[in-house]
Amino acid sequence: MELAAAARFLRNGGVLVFPTETFYGLGCLAANAEAVARVYQLKQRPVHKPLPLLAAHAAQVDAVAELAAMPKGLLAFWPGPLTVLLPARSCLPPALVNGQGLAAVRVTPHPLAAQLAEQAGGALTASSANLSGGAPVCSPDKLDPALLEALRSMAQGMPCPAGCTAQDAKTEVPLPLAFGGPLPAGGLPSTVVEPLSGGDGGAGRLRIVRAGAVSAAALEAAGFILG
Repeated sequence: MELAAAARFLRNGGVLVFPTETFYGLGCLAANAEAVARVYQLKQRPVHKPLPLLAAHAAQVDAVAELAAMPKGLLAFWPGPLTVLLPARSCLPPALVNGQGLAAVRVTPHPLAAQLAEQAGGALTASSANLSGGAPVCSPDKLDPALLEALRSMAQGMPCPAGCTAQDAKTEVPLPLAFGGPLPAGGLPSTVVEPLSGGDGGAGRLRIVRAGAVSAAALEAAGFILG
C-alpha cells in the first residue's frame, strides 16, 4: 500500500504491517478499540499484555499519555528506540493500559512510520509483526505467511467505509503492507523504561523494564539514576 491509502485504511479501522526503526510492526490507530482488538486477534496475543505505541511527535504522545509525567531529559532520546511508560489518557482502550494505568509509547525516527501516524491522525500500535512468541523480522520476505494471510482475510472482511460504491466493495483488497523508507535496522528492540520520579526535572530515577537499543550507559550518561 502507498502512504495515502495506508493512512486511509488505518482511519477506517484497519490493521497493517509497516516498517519501524527496529523491526516490522503490526499497527492500527491506538484510540480505535475495535482495531486494537483485531491486532490481538491477528497476533494471537494474550489480552493482558498491553501493546506498545509509536507516535510521529511529542504532541501525539501527549494525546494518548501524560507527557508532563516524563522527565524532560528523556526527550533527548526522541525520536528514537526508547519506549517510556507514562500515565495513559482515557481515550486509550483498556487493552493498551497496564495494571498501573500506564501506556508504553515512543516517538519513531522511521520516516514512513512517522508519516503514517501523522496522516492517520494519531499514535499507532507498534507490536512486532509476528504471531505471539515468534521472532520479529526486519525484511518483508521474512514476514510470517500465516500472519499475512490472516491480515488479508481480516481486511477483506471489514465493512466497506462510508462513501464506497458497490464496485469498490467487489475490488480485491490489497495486502495491508505499507512500503517506503528504509528497512528496519534490526538488532535490539526499543528499550522500555519507567520513570520513577516526576517530569519536572531534567533527569531522575528510571527503571529499565526491557533492555534494548538505548543502553543503560547512555541513560546514565544523560544523568539518570537506574534502579
